Amino acid sequence: MTIESRPAFYALRPGGWRDYLTLLHPPYTLWHLSYVALGAAIAPHMKWGLLGWTTLAFLLAMGVGAHALDELESRPLQTRIPDRVLIALAAASIGGACAVGVAVAVGSTLWLLAFVAIGAFIVVVYNLELFGGRLHNAFWFAAAWGAFPAVTAYFASAERLRADAAAIAVFAFLTSLVQRLLSTPVRLVRRRVTSIEGRLTLTDGSELTVDEDLIARAQETSLQLLAAAMPVLAGALLLARLG
Repeated sequence: MTIESRPAFYALRPGGWRDYLTLLHPPYTLWHLSYVALGAAIAPHMKWGLLGWTTLAFLLAMGVGAHALDELESRPLQTRIPDRVLIALAAASIGGACAVGVAVAVGSTLWLLAFVAIGAFIVVVYNLELFGGRLHNAFWFAAAWGAFPAVTAYFASAERLRADAAAIAVFAFLTSLVQRLLSTPVRLVRRRVTSIEGRLTLTDGSELTVDEDLIARAQETSLQLLAAAMPVLAGALLLARLG
């Protein structure tokens, strides 16, 4: 069968404002911002204003900056956004995220500056695949986009790290790793495969046609469900803190 599909299930038709919305990877950005909420929600003291600023910083760095650099590097979403615009978006958003982080650090604890520096380093090195792409793999994806937001949000509220911070970091790491493993065949089929041919012979002698549904549909459905479930979990914990 011939494959004709968008580069991602959330990708809009190329051109104009649609490219900028697609660039945000909305379901995945919301998924990873949920880790910020989870980290803040399990901290000893809930600081709602601080959660807002931390979420804004990660929205700028991950939702805009990282995705702009990723699109600049290899055009995975096939947008028509000019390179110069992607560079400007990346510089402004990552710079803005760092400015928010520095301001929060000055108002609370200067130890947060270490998190700001690490975050700025990771977002550039990972998405531009610097150092020969050594950090562009499943482990670093889970660490950078899963564990790091959760730990940062926790530390911003608690100003220290405890066992519960490690636990939420492990949760965020593992679920981000699941995302990466599920998305690999989906991205392969959507972005690189033009046709699929073949059959599977079952033990009873019957045959199944190898097609897009067999290879990637279940994984993509799982990704969509997880992308919906993670914000629900974060929202539930935040509602619990209101009580």
